[in-house]
Amino acid sequence: MLKLNENLQTYKGIRWQVIFSFLFSWLYHSVSGQIHYSIVEEKRKDSVIANIAEDLGLDINNLSSRKLQIVSHVSEKYFYVNLGNGILYVKDRIDRETLCRKATTCFLKFDVMVENPLYFFNVHIEIQDINDNAPVFFPDTIKVETIELTLPGARFALQSAEDPDIGINSIQTYKLSDNHYFTLSDTNREDGSSFLELVLEKSLDRETQNIHELILIAYDGGNPVRSGTAIIKVIITDANDNAPVFAQNVYKVSINENAPVNSTVIIVEATDKDEGTNAQITYSFSKSSESIHHTGMFSINCTSGEIKTNKKFDFEELIKYELSVQAKDGGGLVAHAKVLIEVIDDNDNAPQIIVTSLSSSIPEDSEPGTVIAVIKVHDQDSGENGEVDCQIAEKVPFEVMLSSNRFYKIVTTKPVDREKIPSYNITVVATDRGSPPLSTRRSIRLEISDTNDNPPVFFKSTFVAYVSENNLPGSSIYSVKASDPDAGDNAKIMYSFFNTNTEDLSMATYLSINIETGVLYAQKSFDYEENKEFVLQVTARDNGSPPLSSNATLIIRIVDQNDNAPKILYPSSENGLSMFEMVPFSSEPGSLITKVVAVDEDSGHNSWLSYHFMQVSEPFYFIINEITGEIRTSRVFQGKDILNHKVVVMVKDNGVPSLSATTTLNLVIADSFQQVVPKIDSHANDGNPDSNLQLYLVVALALISLLFIVTIVVFIISKCRGSKSPTTSFSTSLYPPMDPRVLSMYSDGTLTLPYPYNFCVTLDSADNDFTLIPPNQNVPVENLIDTDDSGLGSESCNNPLANRSTEQLKYCEC
Repeated sequence: MLKLNENLQTYKGIRWQVIFSFLFSWLYHSVSGQIHYSIVEEKRKDSVIANIAEDLGLDINNLSSRKLQIVSHVSEKYFYVNLGNGILYVKDRIDRETLCRKATTCFLKFDVMVENPLYFFNVHIEIQDINDNAPVFFPDTIKVETIELTLPGARFALQSAEDPDIGINSIQTYKLSDNHYFTLSDTNREDGSSFLELVLEKSLDRETQNIHELILIAYDGGNPVRSGTAIIKVIITDANDNAPVFAQNVYKVSINENAPVNSTVIIVEATDKDEGTNAQITYSFSKSSESIHHTGMFSINCTSGEIKTNKKFDFEELIKYELSVQAKDGGGLVAHAKVLIEVIDDNDNAPQIIVTSLSSSIPEDSEPGTVIAVIKVHDQDSGENGEVDCQIAEKVPFEVMLSSNRFYKIVTTKPVDREKIPSYNITVVATDRGSPPLSTRRSIRLEISDTNDNPPVFFKSTFVAYVSENNLPGSSIYSVKASDPDAGDNAKIMYSFFNTNTEDLSMATYLSINIETGVLYAQKSFDYEENKEFVLQVTARDNGSPPLSSNATLIIRIVDQNDNAPKILYPSSENGLSMFEMVPFSSEPGSLITKVVAVDEDSGHNSWLSYHFMQVSEPFYFIINEITGEIRTSRVFQGKDILNHKVVVMVKDNGVPSLSATTTLNLVIADSFQQVVPKIDSHANDGNPDSNLQLYLVVALALISLLFIVTIVVFIISKCRGSKSPTTSFSTSLYPPMDPRVLSMYSDGTLTLPYPYNFCVTLDSADNDFTLIPPNQNVPVENLIDTDDSGLGSESCNNPLANRSTEQLKYCEC
């Protein structure tokens, strides 16, 4: 309770002293504040000074979050702030005499910094003196020697007392003990210090009393009053009636702090009017508190009075020295003088850079002006030597701005891009204005954190993949790849696709993609004949927030394999019967008998077809064109030739391995149906009449009946349709219907479809012919009627038919 009451009284006592400072601080609060407090020295530890948070207008509840702190390289050892209540406390003993010696005013200064937002406040705490030191004489025994012939009125200089307190607490009066011979004279020097002299009031008699002991008391003006005493011993000697006299009572000199050791500071000089040994002067330092404190710093030549340095000066440690010098003659008379030495500051201290607040990283989308660090710059030198300029050494998008007294903030000047420069080493250079200037460097490392500002990018806009059909389901067929210069989740890419084909195909049944690697897998085997190409839109999307994406086109082209055998369209063998073809006996060599028409669902080389005879005997009467499949006569027929030929035609593609199909044709050489049976019968008799006669008869009768019925039906149909379409094709009666789209699928083969040809049928089944015509050439129906009675002929459908009877009709299919 006693300590608390003492703190509260102190707190109340200083409140009135800071009112004006608070008003000034409040007006200046937006940039920086300055608060003055006044406390007495020697306060106990944890004594309350003031509620600094309340005086600064800060919310006590936000002190921790705003990081209130004392920034000082000296004052922080004496004070601290409780962030819980905002009160400023004494941290350690404060001795004004140690801090400021005999300075008139004594301040401890520090800065208070708060963040969010950033403010700085200058706090000046005046340390008031208390009377905690009593006057002290150095030495406490003063010896004064005088000759017995000394006349009344003689004065003897005395060493004054010292009191480190100031003002009223310093020495105010001196008192000399009662005696019959001496009185005390107290005068003030130019520097305000007391000059004491012992004044002789009446003559001395050495034989009566050779030593006089007096008590000198020094009183200060404190409450309570403190005092110090010294004993003056006046020794009566034989006559030396002139004491040394200095040329000046006070010597003032200045010296640079970087003056080398053993430099001459000043030469003091005293004179003595006596002669002989009484005029021989010896110089020395008088004992005093200052002289004791500076022992070893200076030396004096006892005969010349030259004062030299023994050590180097440090302006930042002490800027003034006070020496007491005495001159003593051979007779024992002493004179005193003071030497005041002022140290001139040299630029021997580089600035100090203290980082008080630092952001280790900032996002790359930070706005210009973002604060990344707050630094304090301090230079122990004074004047221009202590004035500091800050800048950044590198060419980086940052600058140093003066925030308040000695505080700088480092801010961004333009946006940063992590993908270009992921981190910065910022070198702050603090240079003072001394001559020559000194500088200090401090490096600050700043990481740039990533934001999702870059979409994934494919290496190319269109990918083309070639995949063979009949591939293995589940196997990988291609890989797409995109890159994202961002980092972390912002660079994590997920792949997907959607179909852009014009056909409505479900891609999920054909393809799948690994969303992490971009590898595409076939869900099932491809069929070139079903789907030749897939066009996909592949999307690469990152995992940022919000996510970014880009697209690329993937074209999957199915490569054909030879997995389809040729398909023979004509002659058709769907009913399992062989096709009969009538070959006129009078056919010229090279006459077109018929044509085998085949297609292959494969493409390219796999669809190139070639036609070949199988199981033929020599000599053979027919040849087949390997490219077109046309069957023609190879020579003129003779009566002894075999009339019935069974031909197996093989159609083979060009794939590896090659696939093939076969069809069987029965080629009968005869001019008419009436000749078929006898010829076959005659030919059969030449062979094996018992085994083949019945077979030939049945086949001949079936063929005659079938061809007769077909001819009648075709004739009737053609007559019925003649009025509607004179150029109607008769192909539907001879070939099974085909979808044009099927034909278009095989346009890559060697046989151009639909292949233009004419198939002519007469009423006489023995007379038939295939006649090729050029593509896209229309033949009028009138040209299909043979009006010539000459009989047989092998001309093309492009010309009027010769050697035909009027009953013989010819139909052509193109």
